[in-house]
Amino acid sequence: MSSDNKVVTLEELRAHKSRDSFYILLQGKVYDATKFMDEHPGGDEVILAEGGQDATEAFEDVGHSDEARALLPGMLVGDFEQTNEIKLSSGASAAQAKRVSGAVEQSSNAMYFLPLALLGAYFGYRFYSTGAL
Repeated sequence: MSSDNKVVTLEELRAHKSRDSFYILLQGKVYDATKFMDEHPGGDEVILAEGGQDATEAFEDVGHSDEARALLPGMLVGDFEQTNEIKLSSGASAAQAKRVSGAVEQSSNAMYFLPLALLGAYFGYRFYSTGAL
């Protein structure tokens, strides 16, 4: 599906923002992420929230792995046609990036505190039921 010569317009980008046909704009290049929706570790909602706009900031803020970046060339549709309209929407993209980043951080914090809380509850139960650790 890759075509380095194709130029994708803003209208075409916005026409492909559903679960059935989804293009995403990253660093001036447009990628078809339709087939990747079900495999995305963060869920499809995170990707769908970036539809029809520049998702570069959100993508970079989350800190995607080298493996995730290695998948991009296989999904390349083409270059994005630069317009003033997409530059105006980058403020909304920045706000979305902060929300996504916050959601990822909150999830990561739960991954650390939940096991610690369970471990503490176990030792507390054991101490009160037997009188010893």
